[in-house]
Amino acid sequence: MEKILIVDDEETILSSLAGILEEEGYEPHLSKTLKEAEGKIKENFYPVIVLDVWMPDGDGIVFIEKIKELSPDSVIVVITGHGSVELAVKAIKKGAYEFLEKPFSVERFLLTVKHAFEEFRKTKVLDEEIEFIGEHPKIKEIKRLIPKIAKSKAPVLIQGESGTGKEIVAKLIHRHSGRKGLFVDLNCAAFPLELFESELFGHERGAFTGAVNRKKGKLELADGGTLFLDEIGELEPKAQAKLLRVLETGSFTRLGGTQKIEVDVRVISATNKDLKKEVQKGNFREDLFYRISVFTLTLPPLRERGKDIILLAEYFLKKFAREYKKHCYELTEDAKEKLLNHPWKGNVRELKNLIERAVILCEKEKISAEDLGLWEESYNNLSFLLEIKNFKEAKKEFERVYLTKKLKEYNYNLKEVAKNIGLDLSNLYRKIKALGLTIHQD
Repeated sequence: MEKILIVDDEETILSSLAGILEEEGYEPHLSKTLKEAEGKIKENFYPVIVLDVWMPDGDGIVFIEKIKELSPDSVIVVITGHGSVELAVKAIKKGAYEFLEKPFSVERFLLTVKHAFEEFRKTKVLDEEIEFIGEHPKIKEIKRLIPKIAKSKAPVLIQGESGTGKEIVAKLIHRHSGRKGLFVDLNCAAFPLELFESELFGHERGAFTGAVNRKKGKLELADGGTLFLDEIGELEPKAQAKLLRVLETGSFTRLGGTQKIEVDVRVISATNKDLKKEVQKGNFREDLFYRISVFTLTLPPLRERGKDIILLAEYFLKKFAREYKKHCYELTEDAKEKLLNHPWKGNVRELKNLIERAVILCEKEKISAEDLGLWEESYNNLSFLLEIKNFKEAKKEFERVYLTKKLKEYNYNLKEVAKNIGLDLSNLYRKIKALGLTIHQD
């Protein structure tokens, strides 16, 4: 679900825009003051920010500079009830993407938001292309196949360990496909059956307790685009049957509804399991397996990619050095040797987070082997957290160490971990993914 921040001092506008956005599948966050908005931007990343000009604690146009400082990749849509050509020009010059004058229609607002997210995704595609770098023969072959596979509507199954870049490959296929609709992702491991159906199909108002508004599901949101089903191997049998029917018919009904909805969706699935073995064990439907795997791409684990480890590490090093305004743009030879010999259970995601941490702590021009502080060596000594000056980053590192220990303690059973540490399963999965941790036992 894509986050969007709405900054406006009028309660009625906040609530009405939030309702409109929720119905369209967005996750709106609301702020009544610029100070509150600044705090939220520091804590979260918002691809799109909708900003009112006249706020009780300052000028929204001036605040654009603060947004650009805190979150340079965010796309800003300015709204105001006191519009003028001069004000619009000023907002655009400051870095706003679009300017809307109140009152505006629901249709125009949603179209503007849609275009703003498309603009954000355009700026991120280069990162996706670059992050999928490598000279390993298997990586070269996948890069060769992506444009060819993308042009068809045939389903694609992407296999590989957690953190190998399956979502990046899915996004690249969508990007090369030319499909005009959205890239919509759904994690199949994060929801029990009832919630999975609501996420996939959507629901009508009153369909179940808590369904206070009609909600479009991922299928509907992905119409004309791509639906990415992450961790499809975790789907329960009943959910597999319901998904198969949609793929066969191209239609569905929302929960609590009677109207048949037809969609044109290209499905890309991903799994860290061997689905052929799961079929043999009776855990995965054979007919669904063949339906989703017209094309199959298998990503190699990072530990098998040799010098690609250094290529990726140097890319991430430059990326985070720029982001954190550090001057450490090189790896020492002993650091490279350490990276090449590390087992990389979390694959590219683990490498990315490792380099980010090293850059945050870096006080020299080169990153040494000692600076890398690989996680396994840090578990029994948390004193390294005291070296991190930024509270948010220190909290992130503690969460990484804590959750790694808990995953091992409960033998990588996510339901048991969630129950014992007091987190919802879906929140736990998102946290694990964000921290770059592996979720299966080798």
